Amino acid sequence: MAVVVLFSTMSFTVNMHYCGELLVDTAIFLQAKGCGMEMNVLAAEGCSISKPNCCEDKQVAVEGQDELQLQIDKLAFDQLFFITSFLNTYINHFEGLENKVTPYKRYKPPLVVKLIYKFDETYLI
Repeated sequence: MAVVVLFSTMSFTVNMHYCGELLVDTAIFLQAKGCGMEMNVLAAEGCSISKPNCCEDKQVAVEGQDELQLQIDKLAFDQLFFITSFLNTYINHFEGLENKVTPYKRYKPPLVVKLIYKFDETYLI
């Protein structure tokens, strides 16, 4: 339950690097690595020719919840019944076990006079 609450409230970003229409790299929480074909458009002295960049970086932000409030008065009867039965079962699951009495604890097995399984064996020659 704690893991569900943690991931539902956590915000993260997914960074993607596209080279043309091909997805090259994806990263979560970090900057995506480039493919090495990015062009820095620097106007050289006296040069007015520029080439469009084929690479594109996209960033998708997934926002988590800011507030968690459980309102018990808005729960249905079925939900309350499930919660109470689950809690009752969970609490009773970890109760201590009774000391079990084993009546044959002091019983000693009889002494073996003959090997009974030897009488039932058949040997084919």
